[in-house]
Amino acid sequence: MEEIDKKMLKTISDIDGNIEGAYNIRKNGKGIERKVTENVNIVTKTDKQGIDIYVKENTKLEFVHIPVIITESGLTDIVYNDFYIGKNANVVIIAGCGIHNEHHKDSQHDGIHRFFLEEGAKVKYIEKHYGEGTGDGKRILNPITEVYLKDNSNLEMETVQIKGVDSTIRTTKGVIGNNANLVVLEKIMTNGVQYAKTMFEVDLNGENSSTKVTSRSVATENSVQQFESKVTGNAKSFGHVECDAIIKDDAKVIAIPSIIANNVEANLVHEATIGKIAGEQLMKLMTLGLDEKQAEQEIINGFLK
Repeated sequence: MEEIDKKMLKTISDIDGNIEGAYNIRKNGKGIERKVTENVNIVTKTDKQGIDIYVKENTKLEFVHIPVIITESGLTDIVYNDFYIGKNANVVIIAGCGIHNEHHKDSQHDGIHRFFLEEGAKVKYIEKHYGEGTGDGKRILNPITEVYLKDNSNLEMETVQIKGVDSTIRTTKGVIGNNANLVVLEKIMTNGVQYAKTMFEVDLNGENSSTKVTSRSVATENSVQQFESKVTGNAKSFGHVECDAIIKDDAKVIAIPSIIANNVEANLVHEATIGKIAGEQLMKLMTLGLDEKQAEQEIINGFLK
């Protein structure tokens, strides 16, 4: 790998030297490195681009890295990854995509990930997106994530858009079984004329199923963000959706939360807050010696932490 590859891997997946656990590294539409372990097997699909990841039942806290890097301008990479998590397994999956574009053609990655969790399985899924390069070509990322949780399973999903992504449409769908839980924390920052759209759709089908979706975002300059969510309670269940955005300059933020209760014992809540940085917050930090720009950055860093 080149130095630029190593830099991006560090940014999106915290890979620096040796990689703990199983991994599959994809570059410019092709797998370039792979390692499997006793409990985690990675198999190349035969019918389309992508991999199948199998985690054995009762696996005790293993790590799986599946980063993607793109350095070729004009490339559109579509990949289908399926995760099969065995009964009572516990695994951390670290994904993410970094695009380096130095030319005028657009570079794009669309990752379609499906998670199938057996009873009692537990997954923490971390996905980071990052773009860089001085070219005029856009850096486009359109992730699709589907989650299917069987009884007593749990998936915690943390997604971060670091910077440099010109356009993104992020779609997450979940079907939740008995006593199962889906937690999603999203963090996005946009500037310039960047566009980011997020869509969540969760069906709480199981008895005592639950979900908590939290989106925190900062929109600056002339960027546009749109947040849409739909949580449907089809059984005794709990759902909480929260969209919290800071807006600056001439940016635009749209929030469209939706909750549907099809059961008298479905307890569903949605919240949406959009606003500028409060003046008293700035003043407090400026009394400590920061100028206005530094104070704003400190507030934004804390908000997205």
